Amino acid sequence: MSEKADFDAIVVGAGMAGMYFHYRLRRLGLSVKGFEAGTNVGGTWYWNRYPGARFDSESYSYGFSFSEQLLDEWEWSEHFAPQPETLRYLNFVADKFELRRDIQFETRVAGAHYHGDARIWTVETEDGEKFNCRYFLLATGVLSAPFIPEIEGLDDYQGQSWHTADWPREPVSLSDKRVGVIGTGATAVQMITEIAKDIGDLTIFQRTPNYCKPLRNAPITAEEQADIKKRYPEIFKTCNESWGGFLHTADERSAFDVSDQEREKIYEELWAGPGFSFWLANFQDIFFDENAAETAAEFAREKIRERVDDPDVAELLAPTDHQFGTKRQPMESGYYEVFNQSNVHLVDLKTTPIDRFTQKGLRTTDKEYEFDVVILATGFDAVTGALNRMDIRGENGQSLKEKWAECPQVYLGIGSAGFPNMFIAGGPHSTTSFCNIPRCIEHYVEWISDCIEHMENRGLTRIEATQEAEDAWTDHVLETAEATLFVKYDSWFMGSNVPGKKRVFLNYVGGTPYFLEKSAAVAAAGYEGFVLD
Repeated sequence: MSEKADFDAIVVGAGMAGMYFHYRLRRLGLSVKGFEAGTNVGGTWYWNRYPGARFDSESYSYGFSFSEQLLDEWEWSEHFAPQPETLRYLNFVADKFELRRDIQFETRVAGAHYHGDARIWTVETEDGEKFNCRYFLLATGVLSAPFIPEIEGLDDYQGQSWHTADWPREPVSLSDKRVGVIGTGATAVQMITEIAKDIGDLTIFQRTPNYCKPLRNAPITAEEQADIKKRYPEIFKTCNESWGGFLHTADERSAFDVSDQEREKIYEELWAGPGFSFWLANFQDIFFDENAAETAAEFAREKIRERVDDPDVAELLAPTDHQFGTKRQPMESGYYEVFNQSNVHLVDLKTTPIDRFTQKGLRTTDKEYEFDVVILATGFDAVTGALNRMDIRGENGQSLKEKWAECPQVYLGIGSAGFPNMFIAGGPHSTTSFCNIPRCIEHYVEWISDCIEHMENRGLTRIEATQEAEDAWTDHVLETAEATLFVKYDSWFMGSNVPGKKRVFLNYVGGTPYFLEKSAAVAAAGYEGFVLD
């Protein structure tokens, strides 16, 4: 190993965090090398091209905020933009700031090893290339490692099959096809609604129903466009001051501070609102109090029952095993009406689980289904999945995956003890994984790049989180989560969607405002909780 760094920094991933790292570090005069598995930038919006994919946070709250010129030049066409438009936007950003020139595409990172004597990371690709750097920056995303369940016989199936995150790049026609979809999470809800518009026959395999709220999307009028551009500072200020980084702020009252009639009226207004209004602008105790949560849950169940013709199907679609908002909130635009179509069928996997794939389709414990296409809407190995799929080894060869086997440990969601000069933007126990992601991504990338600038200006060559600070942050994260209903139910928030994965809270629910205050205080105190030398 050469003791000389090939680059000041290596960035893994070319989604929004990776792109912004290139922009910020280049302005510091640092040499940067990026690696991206795809053929272009875009991250989530590059990979997830399934029909119906779109924002469920308001478009103008989602884009980058760092450039006034960018905000002036780009115009979103819809309040909740579709995937093709979002990908165009990210390519527009990459073109404007020449962000691709230092990124090596179609390249997956296999692992990275830290060499303490030289204070250098050696990063190796799956093709066997090796590069040395001083700073190792991970921008791999929260939902970027597709999870494919181990269903026996998958290789025996002779029809077409793919995961939603690996949708074929060429056009797919399902108009005369018998299609099976496994999963009814947020991705599946969007996709099912769209493909059901022109499909031969559709069978949906549901393990767990979700509370799906209407998105209420609409085109952005010229008058609205002008108003949005004037209000960008206000929009981003609202996001920074809200718990989840969205344009929706919680009602600080309890659901029981008002009469039943008043509560019903408020629920109706929130349900009629756009995006996450019913989830994030609701009474704050629906996240903490089982009885309060049940009032919102039963309201949502009744909305489902009103839209599904068959009462038995409606009951299958109305969740009773978890409270509203304790799992990732799916947004929909006609999802429940799909189940009123004669060519759409719902299979309850809790009653009749999938036994195996066959040559012609799927067999449950009840019967065999024949399909031309099977689509796996089975979600992701969230938050830690993409990181654990690389062999990352820190001081003295310590494995990051082994360190995180029982619980991920990351101070502020940024740095992990034993892994010097490694920074994460969008990893475990960070606001990013429970936030309007770009809003929090910008905070993390800016904090990390400011920290690197601090080190460069002072001739410092090593930074590492202390074990004490890391333990304290981990305790804080888990204690904060324990006060909520999130930990009571299985979801990707808990890692429990992946068999064998340790059930532990992966995100941070202390809120965006607290994290901004805490991280600013850490930096102001000379990066308290980190050792720099």
